[in-house]
Amino acid sequence: MSDRLSVLKTYKLYVGGKFPRSESGRVYEVTTKRSAADAAGKGNWLANAPLASRKDARDAVVAARKAFGGWAGATAYNRGQVLYRVAEMLEGRRDQFVREVADAEGLGKSKAAAVVDATVDRWVWYAGWTDKIAQVVGGGNPVAGPFFNLSSPEPTGVVAVLAPQESSFLGLVSVLAPVIATGNTAVVIASENSPLPALSLAEVLATSDVPGGVVNILSGRTAEIAAPLAAHQDVNAIDLAGADEALAKELEIAAADNLKRVLRPQPVDYSEAPGTDRMTAFLETKTVWHPTGALGASGSSY
Repeated sequence: MSDRLSVLKTYKLYVGGKFPRSESGRVYEVTTKRSAADAAGKGNWLANAPLASRKDARDAVVAARKAFGGWAGATAYNRGQVLYRVAEMLEGRRDQFVREVADAEGLGKSKAAAVVDATVDRWVWYAGWTDKIAQVVGGGNPVAGPFFNLSSPEPTGVVAVLAPQESSFLGLVSVLAPVIATGNTAVVIASENSPLPALSLAEVLATSDVPGGVVNILSGRTAEIAAPLAAHQDVNAIDLAGADEALAKELEIAAADNLKRVLRPQPVDYSEAPGTDRMTAFLETKTVWHPTGALGASGSSY
């Protein structure tokens, strides 16, 4: 018999490119997902996840705001390279995420593997869109008069993202990737009951050239963390994908105080092709007018 002790993993928050414990020192138990036949029982213990506080949420917003200028100012091509690097790193840790997704979502190994593969593909898909979305939603506008009139998309700013509760990995990436692909920075609240894939994703992001603060990941009680984010004056938008109807209504009211953009929860099959809606949801349109000038008495313009 082996006398070796198992080395249990300590999961931490991801804020500003670092891995702090919650400032409150609190944790909560994460267990395997119960089957329908065993709904009355309790799943097997997996780990203690940090129970983030309001202070952790505020710290994450500060980190996201600090990182916004550099990330929004990076070329779209560079952002695409960074997102593709995330996919590369995920592919290298595929077996780990298959195990974590299987435990988190109560899936068999083959189904969990399919979810992880789809998640890697989702990163690649959004990596390819970073330098193309401007061509879809921007362009030249026909106007009356001697002017060039050009519209181009710009990121909204700091976006709070409530990750889906049931789709702890593919759903998480499906709401996170479009936010950062378009130049925003994100404060993510992981699935309350299944936060471990999100917290492990943070380890991948930290080694994938994603600048610190671009993505910040918190775990804990969704309602407790989301309330200060929805009311925070330095958060520009909020995605309510992981909120139930009652919480979503409460957060919308709080978000109205500084006119945040709000993406309301809606039924989504995250296994389907995502489209561009989640990218355009957190983009602003800047329109520039410029005189064309005139050549000679004939009035011809260039």
